[in-house]
Amino acid sequence: MQTNILYRKLIAEPRRIAPLITFRILFGGLMMVGALRFMLSGWVERLYVEPKFFFKFYGFEWVEALGRGGMYGLYCLIAASAAMIMLGWFYRQAAVVFFLAFTYSELIGLTNYLNHYYLVCLLAFMLIFLPAHRRFSIDAWRSPELSVTHVPAWVIHIILLQLGLVYFFAGFAKLNPDWLFRAMPLAVWLPTKAHWPILGPWLELPWLAFAFSWAGAAYDLTIPFWLLWRRSRPVAYLAVLVFHLLTRLLFNIGLFPFIMIFNTLIFFPPAFHEKLLGQIGYRPGKHPIVYAFPSLARSVLRPALFLYFCFQLLFPLRYLCYPGNVLWTEQGYRFSWRVMLLEKAGQATFYVHDPESGHKAEVDNSRYLTDYQEKQMAFQPDMILQYAHFLEKEYCREYNLDSVKVTVDCFVALNGRPSRRFINPNIDLAQLEDGLAHKSWILPHPENEHLPAVSFSNQNQ
Repeated sequence: MQTNILYRKLIAEPRRIAPLITFRILFGGLMMVGALRFMLSGWVERLYVEPKFFFKFYGFEWVEALGRGGMYGLYCLIAASAAMIMLGWFYRQAAVVFFLAFTYSELIGLTNYLNHYYLVCLLAFMLIFLPAHRRFSIDAWRSPELSVTHVPAWVIHIILLQLGLVYFFAGFAKLNPDWLFRAMPLAVWLPTKAHWPILGPWLELPWLAFAFSWAGAAYDLTIPFWLLWRRSRPVAYLAVLVFHLLTRLLFNIGLFPFIMIFNTLIFFPPAFHEKLLGQIGYRPGKHPIVYAFPSLARSVLRPALFLYFCFQLLFPLRYLCYPGNVLWTEQGYRFSWRVMLLEKAGQATFYVHDPESGHKAEVDNSRYLTDYQEKQMAFQPDMILQYAHFLEKEYCREYNLDSVKVTVDCFVALNGRPSRRFINPNIDLAQLEDGLAHKSWILPHPENEHLPAVSFSNQNQ
């Protein structure tokens, strides 16, 4: 009996469609602005036109940059399809185009990976299958028979669940010694803002880094539950605003704060959204019309959603399959909602060896990589390996050699620790293949080394 009640409440019960409409409009509008901003700020040039070499995602090596004209065309397509999602104009087609175009753009270069871009891909994929255009859209205006007032509850709840998982795993990842007991990397980042008026003197106080670290972990772990509870929801959303606007002020993290500020509005009840949308002419409808998915779609969506959320629950935990500190090895680090956990810098000097003559040449990385690419590559093992393979092919081609050996002298500093050797300097990287297995050529993190103490007193006094 209780199971049936829960199933009906969470899955089958009709819910007014207004929250889904708000989500569609805000998501589409924000993505349109983001794509236009990306082009106008010159990032298409810096990230897709200037590089001579692109680091690839494992399994997506076939994805290539499209040249200057092609990349600007792709981002115009992203902006246009996002605008069409916002307006609900040829919505299904626009959602498919946006998902494919945006995902393609993100797969071009591994150095461009950000958690919130991954989240955008997931939400865009969801929108393809959700009836977010069935009211207050150009599609519904052109074809009134499309218009509905209610959707099954699960349509709203899967978005809540996806956002909740992002927050939960972001908080879970913060339950590590560096974050909780050393306030790293906030203890490094906050004092860099000490020159700010008013806030600056506070930001260099060591205890504030600890306060922010613990508050951030508590926020991420609990905010979905506070947003779900009707009594705490207004205060919880105020916390969302303060948290994300503060992170936007302190750190350069792009659109992520606004993505979460806008998307978490879906936790509010339909009456809130109807009032909000009413400011721009929305009318909820007098007679209930419930959207019913076709029977074939229902039979496919149920197992598909089950598998999708099993993946979302398990994939962020894959780091447990690898030995060592995930912050050091980064095996299982991406796509696991680890947000702002690293202050990591590396220096990688590559050597190309001619096995016949015994000659060894030091590589000038600036010949092949942009400054940003070199900075990112120097502490990420899969990028180091990819670059070594590129150097092997490049030197064999340029000097007409049959084969070369590629080694690297790489040192990495993690979260305020001294710089340590990162990669086995004797191994020929050109002979290694990338894959999902443990990378034994990454040297172990010196777990027991003496760590710099972080004092609660003002270190500048």
